[in-house]
Amino acid sequence: MIADLFVYELGDLMLLSTPLAAKDAVLAKLEQFIFTEDVKLGDVTGSFAQMAVVGPEAAAALARVLEGATDAALKLTALLEHGNLRARFAGQPVVVTRVTDPGEPGFDVYVETTHAAALTSALTAAGVAALDRDTAEAIRIEAGVPRFGRDMDEDTIPLEAGIETRAISFSKGCYVGQEVIIRVLHRGHGRVARKLMGLRIESGAVPSAGTPVRAGTREIGHVTSSAQSPAAKQPVALAYLHRDFLTPGTTVSVDGATAVVTELPFLHQEAN
Repeated sequence: MIADLFVYELGDLMLLSTPLAAKDAVLAKLEQFIFTEDVKLGDVTGSFAQMAVVGPEAAAALARVLEGATDAALKLTALLEHGNLRARFAGQPVVVTRVTDPGEPGFDVYVETTHAAALTSALTAAGVAALDRDTAEAIRIEAGVPRFGRDMDEDTIPLEAGIETRAISFSKGCYVGQEVIIRVLHRGHGRVARKLMGLRIESGAVPSAGTPVRAGTREIGHVTSSAQSPAAKQPVALAYLHRDFLTPGTTVSVDGATAVVTELPFLHQEAN
């Protein structure tokens, strides 16, 4: 993988939302594929702010700060996942996209940096509460959403991270990396050497990223993300595990503490 990113079509523009650490690699790779096409690439990271508005009431709260609130509420509610619309806030253009990657349904709002503070204040006045980093991370992990730069990197195959349903087309023609994917699917019958799974830590502290996961004395993987889960009321983690240890309910150890292998997302397990 080069990056895990989202592409939004805005008429004659395409907006790419990519992890900050990966943007230069993405731009460089795209430049390699421009030959005679009439296209220009630009880094607008410093010109726009991105803020997430998530939760069951996200559409209603966001609509209250956009112009034409009633119409905006209808459009936001009807917006499909990863769809986008252009709107206005205090006379200024904004782009709103539908997302689920924070672990909760909601929206990403892109606004010029000069108007970001005003939008934040308006959202606060509309009843939107600021979310601290630790809580946001716990929500993401509970939802089993991998993050590029932490749970995925340039050496990750999308099938390992479990993002193939949204990141891979199985019907389009040739694309970069297709050979590897086809080989895994057809020759390997979809089995990968390792896979991202959930771990419920039965006792002890929240393990740090990179902590080895063991079955007996054998190292079978490592933790990539972890948090104290408000929903599970115990430490939980995302970890890459060897393919022989992917069965839910398998007992392993993390830093001396007992852990149980769990399917993702954790929230699905809580609901059952």
